[in-house]
Parts: sequence; structure tokens; C-alpha cells
Amino acid sequence: MLLGSIEAGGTKFVCAVGNEDYRTMDKTQFPTTTPEETLQKCIDYFKKFDDLKAIGISSFGPIELRKNSPKYGYITNTPKPGWADVDFVGTIKKAFDVPIHWTTDVNGSAYGEYVISTLFNEHLNSLVYYTIGTGVGAGAIVNGQFIGDLGHPEMGHVRLKRHPDDLDFKGICPYHGDCLEGLVSGPTFEA
Repeated sequence: MLLGSIEAGGTKFVCAVGNEDYRTMDKTQFPTTTPEETLQKCIDYFKKFDDLKAIGISSFGPIELRKNSPKYGYITNTPKPGWADVDFVGTIKKAFDVPIHWTTDVNGSAYGEYVISTLFNEHLNSLVYYTIGTGVGAGAIVNGQFIGDLGHPEMGHVRLKRHPDDLDFKGICPYHGDCLEGLVSGPTFEA
């Protein structure tokens, strides 16, 4: 049985196929460009595998996780140019008649760390995984369950108390200015 996965980042996408024992059989990566081009590359990659039984997608966001929402499976109001209001899951679902699991990029990474700990008999009950890159986010697992059933805890856009001598940089977050993401994500170094 083959299982597909997409790690959708703001800078690059990684697509992989593995088996039920968490062994990676094949993978590829490519830059994140337009939604049409990037999602088509995902589809083209997975079309090479006849026995694909499911696809897991972990994506940059914000994303719509509520299954009862008409926008379930969408990347919503992201600041990533060209990617706002993109029906990610719907596009993949049109190409493949398999179950699709949809979550945030950091939840995907947190789950990977959780599974790896289990495979190496170092079972963790709880963990928090932060990623600092194009944006900032975190996934959290407590007692083997993700925090947040319909969403996830927002840990990148939290307000920070800043030192009075460090107030000259206003931050780059288009929504909050000087939240954690606005002060420490990769693009802040250019700003």
C-alpha cells in the first residue's frame, strides 16, 4: 500500500510516497510558484503511482480545517502572493479518488516528530513543534492528540513584549506588525 504526502511550504513543496511502515519510497521537491503550476506538479508526481491509497497534505496557511465550511480545504487569507482563497484539497481531490487528510504545515511536522519518537521507542506523550521560515507557526500534541479539533492554536501571531530600546523596527506582519511572525520570520531579515 502506498500513501502520498505533500508538505506545502511558502518557499517549496515536498511530495513523497511511502508505505504503511512510514518508509519513504520516493520523493521530489520543487519551488512554490503559482497555485496552478505548483498543484499541477503535485498531481503529475502522484499520477506515477498506481497503488496510491490516500494523500496527507500539510500546508502553509491560514487554511480552512472545518469540514462543515464551504471553504474546507482552502488556503484562506494568506499573505503569500497569489495563494489567497485557493481550493487546495478540491484540486487534488479532482485528480485522485482517495481519502485526503488536510492539516497545517506545522501539525504535519509535529506529527512526524511524534511518529518518529514512537518508532524509536522513545514515546512522547506531548510536544510542541515550532517552525520559523517564510512564516512562523507551531503544532502541539498533548497526550497523543492535536490541540484544536477544528483549527489549531495560533502561535505565530502572538504579541510579544518588546524591550523599550528595540521599538524602532515595526515588524512585517500585514495583520499585526510586530507579532512573533512579524519580528522573526525569514523575510524580516530583508526588511
